Amino acid sequence: MRILFVGDIVGSPGRNAFFAMLPKLRRLKGPFDFILVNGENSAAGRGLTEKIMNELFAAGVDGITSGNHIWDKKEFLPLLDEEPRVLRPLNYPQGVPGRGWTILTGRNGKRLGVVNIQGRVFMPLTDCPFRAVDEVLPKLGDIPVFVDFHAEATSEKRVMGLYLDGRVSAMVGTHTHVQTADEEILPGGTAYLSDVGMTGAFRSSIGMTYESVLPRFLTSLPAKFEVAEEDVRLNGVLIDIDDEDGRACGIERVAIRSGELGERDGEN
Repeated sequence: MRILFVGDIVGSPGRNAFFAMLPKLRRLKGPFDFILVNGENSAAGRGLTEKIMNELFAAGVDGITSGNHIWDKKEFLPLLDEEPRVLRPLNYPQGVPGRGWTILTGRNGKRLGVVNIQGRVFMPLTDCPFRAVDEVLPKLGDIPVFVDFHAEATSEKRVMGLYLDGRVSAMVGTHTHVQTADEEILPGGTAYLSDVGMTGAFRSSIGMTYESVLPRFLTSLPAKFEVAEEDVRLNGVLIDIDDEDGRACGIERVAIRSGELGERDGEN
């Protein structure tokens, strides 16, 4: 089983890069049994909309994970209860819309459990992600499981990876928008990466223009951030899972500037 997971898609520059690069990634790195994305920043940098969700699914995305910004578009919240392929973090208190885990059926009838959890260090207050994932894993049976841990602190992500080693097929981090270079297969067979990074404009402050972010640091007052558009790149990770035992057998970071695949393919 091969999974492509694309890190936090930021605004229209990130979406356009993803849509443009995905067919080329399929040719160079595919076929993919599952395509997953973190979509919590895909609508102008904050939240998700029904239109964008449908565009991602139409492009071939099988599942969308998220994080603390999934709540930013209020009109989208009812869809969290209606669409099982879109996840919000599992460890929010009972009574909030949506679900934190799902089982996807992909190409050739393969099945994948996907779990979305959120960290608590330097993050909004939520329930314990360790206890939350402990409760859900028995419900997924013996199928491969992919975990998106949306968290700020590398230490918390690392501890979660070791905590889940041998119990899930892959655990990768999102949220910081900065891809880390610590990919590995842990001793128990779990593929691990502290942060997948982002898909969006890198001449920016994690996807937002420098000019719109700077006043916040200078004055400590609220400021409206604007999505940046320069130096667009796609960050993601490829994970291979053994179909027999569900253990990871390969992990590869993906970091591509917009246009690189086209140049390699001889396209404009």
